[in-house]
Amino acid sequence: MAAENQIQLPTVLTIAGFDPSGGAGIIADIRTFVHFGCRPTAAITSLTFQNSQGVFGAAHETAGSLRAQILPIVEEFKVAAVKIGMLPIAELVREVAGLIREGQLPAPVIDPVMQSSSGHRLMEDEAFEVLVTDLVPLSRLITPNIPEAEKLAGLNIIGEEEMQQAAARIRELGASAVLIKGGHLDQEPGVGSRESGGGSSPAVRDGFVQAIDVLDDQGQVEIFRGDWIEGPPVRGTGCMLSSAIAACLAKGMSLVESISAAKEFIAAEIRNSTQN
Repeated sequence: MAAENQIQLPTVLTIAGFDPSGGAGIIADIRTFVHFGCRPTAAITSLTFQNSQGVFGAAHETAGSLRAQILPIVEEFKVAAVKIGMLPIAELVREVAGLIREGQLPAPVIDPVMQSSSGHRLMEDEAFEVLVTDLVPLSRLITPNIPEAEKLAGLNIIGEEEMQQAAARIRELGASAVLIKGGHLDQEPGVGSRESGGGSSPAVRDGFVQAIDVLDDQGQVEIFRGDWIEGPPVRGTGCMLSSAIAACLAKGMSLVESISAAKEFIAAEIRNSTQN
């Protein structure tokens, strides 16, 4: 019976970098898939050399080795959802886009990882250009933080209004839906740098500090607000948020329901880290 239940779990695939310290990347993705009751599968794009203090280098896969990882998975399992993280070089972006166009993979949730929290560059310029032209139009959802959204949209984001404008511009690139995480916005004086629900923006509303994320789903805008959780930053929240959304989509939840559940999961992870 246990084996039968395992087979029936929705399969989710992460295509991302490997963080040996486990704080982000594929290990964080797999842990998230399991939390949401999905069968985890993974394909590595880059073996990074990092710990909680920073990224010290990386060795990237080739297009051929990435395809060789993915094809056996899709031959054995029906992949219900895909999360895409670090795609450091153009040939890997093209390969993933090709697999989607071939029908090997469903429209993915893309976390457009461009730079580590410590400032290490994780995506080459050519890879970014191919991401915009080849992969963004194939996505189900793209989840940029503020710096990533600014680069994709080509505008400076200083608040909620600009977040909505940026989301609309990114949709014009072909994305079906865009979720902009506001955690990198300038903060109100005295507000801690803690993320809430996956990297949200701190704002004051009715006298209370809140976190804000902006979703534009085919022109329908939804604002997600929550309590801002103060404290030191938590690694991997962006990876886990996009993975949680993909897992929830795999289970048949709507996009809004998936984002809400994912944000609740991240908020719980942050609160738990405060207690440890």
